[in-house]
Amino acid sequence: MSNDLSNYRKSYQKQALLESNCPKNPIELFQKWFLNADQSKLVEETNAMTIASIGLDGFPKNRVVLLKKYSETGFVFYTNYNSEKGKAIANNKNVCLSFFWDGLEQQIIIKGEAEKEPEKDSTIYFESRPNGSQLGAWASEQSTIVSSREILDKNLIALEKKYKGKRIPKPKHWGGYLVKPISIEFWQGRPNRMHDRIRYSLQKDFSWKLERLSP
Repeated sequence: MSNDLSNYRKSYQKQALLESNCPKNPIELFQKWFLNADQSKLVEETNAMTIASIGLDGFPKNRVVLLKKYSETGFVFYTNYNSEKGKAIANNKNVCLSFFWDGLEQQIIIKGEAEKEPEKDSTIYFESRPNGSQLGAWASEQSTIVSSREILDKNLIALEKKYKGKRIPKPKHWGGYLVKPISIEFWQGRPNRMHDRIRYSLQKDFSWKLERLSP
């Protein structure tokens, strides 16, 4: 089975990204783009991002997670620390985050180092989640092999009974990661594949160096 996709074409021509419109701090530009995407009807889930890590088998792996906080310090998402991605990060803290908002013809690519968020911060976020999501963090041993869907459903039902009317504690194996950026690239689609690519690189004095990359 094969399918030749060589005739797929799209012309990117909605916006431009020029150095004159770029602030010194990339987080300011990230916030501008994020808020614009969030208000746009062309983007359904603005905070969905791909995280790439290097697995214990030596292979890179991408998966989609949800951005839950961002600041000048970095970008936060939550997961099971015992998951495949959690073990990968424990072994190699270098990761890459990427956002793709196709309706706006924009990408943001963030390289950085991931570290566990303070336990108290993870607890605050966990307690803000719906009960079902809290129980899900207990019911699933993320990334492990399970013989059937029924087992997962039974685990969840048992936990619903156990914690009915009770506070659900945060699992020790669940929490946030803060990705501290060392490089942030903004990509804006342009006609004729002459896309705008602006990269910010963190310097030793914690300032940001801005450079244009060839498309």
